[in-house]
Amino acid sequence: MEDPAARAIARFVERAGLGRASALQPLAGGVSSDIWRVELASHSVCVKRALPRLRVAQVWEAPVERNRYERQWLQAARAALPSAAPDVIAWDDDAGLFAMEYLDLPVWKKLLAEAHADASFAGKVGASLAAIHAATANDRTVAGRFPTDAIFHAIRLEPYLLATARAHPSLSNKLEKLAARTASMKRCLVHGDVSPKNILVGGAGPSHFPIFLDAECAWYGDPAFDLAFCLNHLFLKSVWVPAAKQAFMACYDSLSHAYLEGVKWEPRTDIESRAATLLPGLLLARVDGKSPVEYLDASQQARVRAAAITLLGRGSASLAELRDAWQRSST
Repeated sequence: MEDPAARAIARFVERAGLGRASALQPLAGGVSSDIWRVELASHSVCVKRALPRLRVAQVWEAPVERNRYERQWLQAARAALPSAAPDVIAWDDDAGLFAMEYLDLPVWKKLLAEAHADASFAGKVGASLAAIHAATANDRTVAGRFPTDAIFHAIRLEPYLLATARAHPSLSNKLEKLAARTASMKRCLVHGDVSPKNILVGGAGPSHFPIFLDAECAWYGDPAFDLAFCLNHLFLKSVWVPAAKQAFMACYDSLSHAYLEGVKWEPRTDIESRAATLLPGLLLARVDGKSPVEYLDASQQARVRAAAITLLGRGSASLAELRDAWQRSST
């Protein structure tokens, strides 16, 4: 085992009492962490270790202690809804490592890329997310376990909204206000990266259910961020896979409706308004911020940019109104 990183992972697994690693396989797709599949005598586990510098084109650094908060988010999500996250098996917070069950399941992003847009599954994503938010709302104990304002600023508000504000000086005031409003809200435990690439599809047929991964942005703050972040991906996917645009919009409606049905901790109109006004900023950030989506070509990026600027100017307070405006402006 020549690789020093692999040796460190193997030592951690053995030290945690999980057994000796017979093989280690680095998994693709990790922008912010090293992720390993570790083969043990009877089963496999997945081990994550946070990186101090993310693998993106622009310089983007983030505190490695976020590994602790990701582990804690997974545990809190399972406490709220056992099917919602993998089981965390062992951890070493000082080393920035944790091990969880390895799940060989379809990734929602891959299914969407193949135009398999299932509105019923999207509704379950919304309902599950609302259940996690509801279980942690106004809970001082949970809030105290996630003192992550600086981390959330470093890996979400700064590279998304504030970097985009610098790229669009005429919109900087609006984007900076969105960032400040988001930072000021302290409502419940937020995942921070509710993207289809971070959602596995468990079960089969009508019994399928979402499993959330990659909670490195975990933060006690504004749940509207999670809702807007996920709905934004359905807008982006409708540009990427235009043949399935109407199916993606059905997913958008199903997810938003199911989520809002689960909101009990504040008036639904309040969180809907925050999500609807934040989403266009996140949309623009995914073409002009520090973490642009990798699957849009230059022409598609231009369409998203123009539509996002139009939507930012409208300031829609309703998610349904925002969806209608997106369909008009993105064609």
